Amino acid sequence: MPLLDLFWTILIIFVFVAWIWVLISVVIDVFRNDISGWSKALWVLFIVFLPILGVLAYLVVHGSDMSQRQMDRATEAQEAQDEYIRDVAGSTQADELAKLASLRDQGVLSADEYQAQKAKLLAV
Repeated sequence: MPLLDLFWTILIIFVFVAWIWVLISVVIDVFRNDISGWSKALWVLFIVFLPILGVLAYLVVHGSDMSQRQMDRATEAQEAQDEYIRDVAGSTQADELAKLASLRDQGVLSADEYQAQKAKLLAV
């Protein structure tokens, strides 16, 4: 019998944690949503006083918008991270070779200087 009690305790804790997660996610999405302040206040009151019904109603009404907002935020975060990595990483060998060729074409570098810098760049 104690094993069954342990199973039910673990199950109840899991369901409780999942419920808290959903509740917090919905409340966060209410404030991220582009609706008026009064609508946000009404949704929060609905969720606070009738939690199960409020969360289910919000998910029915704004569920697809909620997932789209999460995808947009994830995409923006990924783009920001990619841009940061590009900035920190600097330029690639191809970029450096293009700059050297441009300097050679403009007459800033001679052909010998270009070949020396190219060899030095490709040796690294």
